[in-house]
Amino acid sequence: MAAGVPGRAGRPRRGGNPVGAGDFAAQVEQAYLNVGTALAAVGGSFDDVAKLTIYVVDWGPDKYPLLGEGVARAAAKLGVDPVKPITLIGVAALGEPDLLVEVEATAVLD
Repeated sequence: MAAGVPGRAGRPRRGGNPVGAGDFAAQVEQAYLNVGTALAAVGGSFDDVAKLTIYVVDWGPDKYPLLGEGVARAAAKLGVDPVKPITLIGVAALGEPDLLVEVEATAVLD
């Protein structure tokens, strides 16, 4: 069965404030943790992810190390291999001005 996890932003819960105001790595970490939480709610895990789509505000090469830092921190907390097929899309803005990143996942569950 395929499961879609709609966009998860860098905030600890729905309606909460974004973590790390202006801290791209912190928001990436939180968005990945949110994907893990959403997958657990349907009986899956981050290991079930087949593809990620990451939307980044004002993407540029200077953000690549910060993306890696946030992903690595989340992977360490989740205890998973974070390497997945990824589509990275630079955007002008997200739904709220303080959001810097949003992560969507497609997972295959047994």
